[in-house]
Amino acid sequence: MSQDDDSRQRIVGGEERREDSDELAALRPQTLADYDVGQKRLIENLRVAILAARQRGDVLDHILFDGPPGLGKTTLAHIIANEMGADLHRTSGPALERATDLVGILTNLKRGDILFIDEIHRLPRVVEEYLYPAMEDYRIDFIVDKGPYAKTIPLTIEPFTIIGATTRAGMLTGPLHERFGIFHHLEFYTVEQLEKIVRRSAKLLDIPIDDGGCHELAARSRGTARVVNRLLRRVRDYAQVMGDGSVTQGIASDALTAMGIDELGLDPLDHKVLLTIIEYYHGGPVGLNAIAATLSQDAGTLEDVVEPYLLKIGFIIRTQRGRQASARAYEHLGIASDQAPPMGPEMKLEFNDE
Repeated sequence: MSQDDDSRQRIVGGEERREDSDELAALRPQTLADYDVGQKRLIENLRVAILAARQRGDVLDHILFDGPPGLGKTTLAHIIANEMGADLHRTSGPALERATDLVGILTNLKRGDILFIDEIHRLPRVVEEYLYPAMEDYRIDFIVDKGPYAKTIPLTIEPFTIIGATTRAGMLTGPLHERFGIFHHLEFYTVEQLEKIVRRSAKLLDIPIDDGGCHELAARSRGTARVVNRLLRRVRDYAQVMGDGSVTQGIASDALTAMGIDELGLDPLDHKVLLTIIEYYHGGPVGLNAIAATLSQDAGTLEDVVEPYLLKIGFIIRTQRGRQASARAYEHLGIASDQAPPMGPEMKLEFNDE
């Protein structure tokens, strides 16, 4: 396994993994009413849009969700399909390699169906261009043959809704972005919201847990719902072997520390990134590509998987010259430095509840 693959498989990573698919899928809320923590403005706006579409007997407008992995974009797609009484068809940008892949999916959709495209920013350009008339006019202009023998075959498809999910909205082309009528950015969850999530999940999985255990898991889950559910399962195993099966604050703390997850949810890769900036590049600023090269990691992986949380808690400062470690990062790592940049007033540990 390459180091890049290893970074994507770390336990605090928000990316969906094969081991998550079965048990964690059962923990997903099925309706907007069940989705009672976080993203309040998003949920209220979706509730209005869904109700209006149902009252008109119309299909829902195309929706784009943006945000770090693990915050509920896939869950929201399932909820929307349930609320609309529609079938959900799931694919991803990298999986649609040819235009025929997309055409085959679109021509099999029924009226009102939901097509969920994960990592939509990675759609090949030739496939993306087939989406434009499909999203606007529910039509595909399918081209057969080449050169002087080329001809266009118009295919009419049933009205449908695309739900796109992306961790990098800035990589979407302008024409594709403009065809989404509803756009929402998902925020990290607060510790209090994650406590509610882990308490609900523990109840569904029949795991005894106290308030201290809930808080310890929530505090180390990087503001990410998928991570807190994954950690709950790992701590359950530890409690079963090392204790009486109950998840207490002490058991949770011991288990997570043994996994290399510190009190803020940082793992060895986070520490390596921070130490690289501080020790190799004297605190920065340093370019992301230089950090990636030093760690033998992919720069895109660091930007998508590691950096968002470090930025959110104020451990990294983005400048025009590169990334810089903040005074809070020095303090957390126990490194004294008179040259560490101070935390700006806009940098806080709290998360946005909207």
